[in-house]
Amino acid sequence: MTTDLHQSTEEMLAESLWKVRLKLAWRSFRKGWASFVENRIGLLGLGIIALYGLMALAHPILLDTVWDPRVYDPIIGYDAPATIKTIVPDGQVTDPETQVSLLEARLINPILKVGETLEIREQPASPSRKHLLGTDPLGRDVLSQLMFSTRAAFLLGVVASLVTVFIATTVGSVSAFFGGLIDTFFMRLADLILLVPFLPLLIVLSALFQFGLLHLALMIGILGGFGGTAIILKSQALSISVKPFIDAARIAGGGKMHLIFRHIIPNVLPLSFLYMMFSVTDAISIEATLSFLGLLNIDMSWGIMIYQASVQGYLLSGTKYWWLLMPAGLSVTLLAGSFFLVGRAMDEIINPRLRKR
Repeated sequence: MTTDLHQSTEEMLAESLWKVRLKLAWRSFRKGWASFVENRIGLLGLGIIALYGLMALAHPILLDTVWDPRVYDPIIGYDAPATIKTIVPDGQVTDPETQVSLLEARLINPILKVGETLEIREQPASPSRKHLLGTDPLGRDVLSQLMFSTRAAFLLGVVASLVTVFIATTVGSVSAFFGGLIDTFFMRLADLILLVPFLPLLIVLSALFQFGLLHLALMIGILGGFGGTAIILKSQALSISVKPFIDAARIAGGGKMHLIFRHIIPNVLPLSFLYMMFSVTDAISIEATLSFLGLLNIDMSWGIMIYQASVQGYLLSGTKYWWLLMPAGLSVTLLAGSFFLVGRAMDEIINPRLRKR
């Protein structure tokens, strides 16, 4: 009877403790959110992220309900609008929209004559009601490609940032707590990774091995987790490991793993989430660069959209074929920059020196 009463008392205490922690976490979230919404830069970044998130969610719905996959599929879709033009003698073209010179017509078909008509397939097609952002040189809808690539950008950024934060938080906390040889090993490893140029290393690895999106995300996460982020989070963990509540938990009988995973890491996590935002920015930029160089084995991304325009000779076309370059390039800039803006806003909440009094 006494044993049952003791067990029930412990269960009630544990349940009460979780309720208290949940209330404290909710209160902390509300306080942080109240500070975040006062930062217009952070709200702007969050709005851009939400916009691209809606684009990623809307694309499969549009393909299933509104768009014809034979036309709007980002990989195999095809649509080249046809224009009927009348062949006129050389030098007598008065309306380029409906007429074509005999010389130009015979470049397509040598047996054509003046007065006949010629069907010209427009590739890439300029923006229209059917294709709001036009088509690429292969007749594929640019807007569909843009929306489809948003999922790849989010997947890459989230996976890379989570791997980075998980490794860096664990390594930094363990190094700060144990010190000695463990600290020396991880910090010298971080110094070695920092000495190696990050992007050239990934270019070499991508050229040697076939990298998919998930492989690239894991590689970025591992290199970032054992690199500079681990050093920064270790300094935060060091400041926490000398706090009085750590000594109190040790005196109360807390083991090493208990101290690390129940006290040090939870207090490092706010800074970890901040650097997770910056990791997303780096991952999106690196993927776009590697895709543009043709070093990733993926179906479609913003970098590949720019790469396709480049190999077809439209990279230096100026503003004439703007829809082949600007949507993808602007998306890389906006999404990467939006995560950076959110990170800066979070920095003002986490860092007491930047927080508004």
